[in-house]
Amino acid sequence: MTGITIAFAMFGLLSPSNRGSIGTVMIILYTIFGFVGGYVSARVYKTFGGEAWKQNIALTPVLIPGIVFATFFLLNLFLWGKQSSGAVPFPYMILIVAIWFLISVPLSFAGSWIGFKQPGIPAPVRTNQIPRQIPPSVGYLRPLPSMLIVGILPFGAIFVELYLIMKSIWSGKEIYYMFGFLFICYGLMIMTCATVTILMVYFLLCAENYRWHWRAFATAGASAGYVFLNALVYWMTKLKLGGLTGGLLNDRFLRKLGFRA
Repeated sequence: MTGITIAFAMFGLLSPSNRGSIGTVMIILYTIFGFVGGYVSARVYKTFGGEAWKQNIALTPVLIPGIVFATFFLLNLFLWGKQSSGAVPFPYMILIVAIWFLISVPLSFAGSWIGFKQPGIPAPVRTNQIPRQIPPSVGYLRPLPSMLIVGILPFGAIFVELYLIMKSIWSGKEIYYMFGFLFICYGLMIMTCATVTILMVYFLLCAENYRWHWRAFATAGASAGYVFLNALVYWMTKLKLGGLTGGLLNDRFLRKLGFRA
């Protein structure tokens, strides 16, 4: 979804000067890709032998969007209270909820149903039925040190572009148009995340640690923590926001930025 949106903007199909166009396209693409998300979630869950398949089907289209929408709605309440022109009108909020539950959720349910009908993804090698004891890990292979070491590499690939985006958002005087460079940084970040995750899993398997699944997710995902810290430092050193609403909006924006990253 993110890659397609950036590609559309890079080829001139979307313009930041047209207010709301990028957000609208992202909502439409997220709605369409609900089918893909449900299918992948169901098939991966079946591969790992999950039994609560009903809970998996229900949480896939609701959990993450629910958290994001609840935060967005809370921020919008403060904008309504300040009578800001940037507040989203209530009918549009109802429209977003209708798109979510009438299109995205059914598509995710359909994808999950097809995913559970498919066989699980076979393991590339033969595995033992009886798990064996995992030897103690060395320092850099423990969860927290590995996340701190690996997470900084994808963040380094997008640091400059992230600074330009933050400057464009909060200055109010600049419009971000460098979507070609942003697409390159986005691709570099994906390749960096994939490479460092493969290396970390390889080191874990060499250390006879077969519990690599969540570690693979957390090591590359730790870059979101660095994104949040960078945005927090930018807020403390570059921004001067007065009032409760301004500080609260920035705080929730930083949390959503790190959460999505």
